[in-house]
Amino acid sequence: MKRSIFILFVFLNFCAFAQQKPFKGDPDRAFEVARKLAFNKQRKQAQDTLLHILTKYPNYHDIRSFLGSTYSWDGDYDKAKKEFAYVLKNSPKRLDTWEAAIKTELWSEAPFSALEMSKKALKHFPKNPEILYLKASAEDATDNPEEALLTIEKILDKNPDHEKTKAYKVSLIDKLSLNVIGLKSSVDLYSEVFDPMQYYLLKYVRQTKYGSIHSKANVSRRFASTGAQFEVDLYPRIAKGLYAYANFGISNSFLYPDIRYGAELHKSLPLSLEASLGFRALKYGSSTTNIYTGSVGWYYGNSYWSFRTYVTPGDPGASKSGTLTYRKYRSDANNYLSIAAGIGFSPDIYRFDFEGNENTIINLNSQKFNLGYYFSSKNNKNFWGIQAGVSHQEISFNPGNYFWIYSFSLSWDMKFR
Repeated sequence: MKRSIFILFVFLNFCAFAQQKPFKGDPDRAFEVARKLAFNKQRKQAQDTLLHILTKYPNYHDIRSFLGSTYSWDGDYDKAKKEFAYVLKNSPKRLDTWEAAIKTELWSEAPFSALEMSKKALKHFPKNPEILYLKASAEDATDNPEEALLTIEKILDKNPDHEKTKAYKVSLIDKLSLNVIGLKSSVDLYSEVFDPMQYYLLKYVRQTKYGSIHSKANVSRRFASTGAQFEVDLYPRIAKGLYAYANFGISNSFLYPDIRYGAELHKSLPLSLEASLGFRALKYGSSTTNIYTGSVGWYYGNSYWSFRTYVTPGDPGASKSGTLTYRKYRSDANNYLSIAAGIGFSPDIYRFDFEGNENTIINLNSQKFNLGYYFSSKNNKNFWGIQAGVSHQEISFNPGNYFWIYSFSLSWDMKFR
């Protein structure tokens, strides 16, 4: 047994000694073999081969630079930076090595180092579009998108057809566009009893580092009267994966609650789930209707499922409603198809003055189905929405009988700096 261990020990030391021997052979052919290994997911064997060649040819910069790239692909950023630094110190005119080195700094979440390195690279390659692009990426990553946009403009000034840069410019402008104005127009057509009811919305949204602020003016034409309501919605970010919703609105029209307010917490969960829990309150004169709400959402690939329920306490029992929504996203969150189906009546959705009959009306039977399509312009500056729906609702003054409500709406939003 001891003899076997001794032989194994001698064999391992012999192998280690053999690996330290200088390389003998054709370095170009060995390099080609190493490249094939690296691109065939045999990275460790490729790296061993490259290191072996460098024992004989330490200044074969193509090999050392490629070795650094393999380290970077594997996330061994310190090793990669060491190899790139050696190459650039001895041969600072290597464009591909500068690019690989700057990308490594970005991948290793060292954007300030990437920015300094890109500035050094530009001394050797002034106005090079790839280096300028990486410089813009570093500026963006250091929370300076304004400078990044100026750098991108320099590229496009000399290379107007640089597709990657054109796409990046659009994303930067979108990121810097912290303001939104929007309009929405809706109409409800009733199969009997009521004349068409019209709704209009004007909004202004401001994005801040703490969350977004939405100011809204709602105008309705219903029951041969016109009324307005003014609201403010806040979406403060509390922590990673946790944000809140807060609302306050006022009106002096019988078409809306005198005062409405509400709050809700939204939390991201494992397995691409999210959940929320909150309340709404609608005050008409001396009467206040309290509504409790919650939702569960699930992201699956380019699809999103959500179920929201409203519970309104009252006599003889609580009223409940629920809506199941499905969204199929296309290129991004602003482009999607929406399908929603629900049952039950919620006064938070149907904002009438119930004239003291809340407990009767909120228990009305109701079913609804909606389709929506939302899309944006190519520059991601303008956004449109088209929605159509149908509801089958019990008539409040004629229980057991129903009318149909056909709803249509158009919306437009515009982002600007």
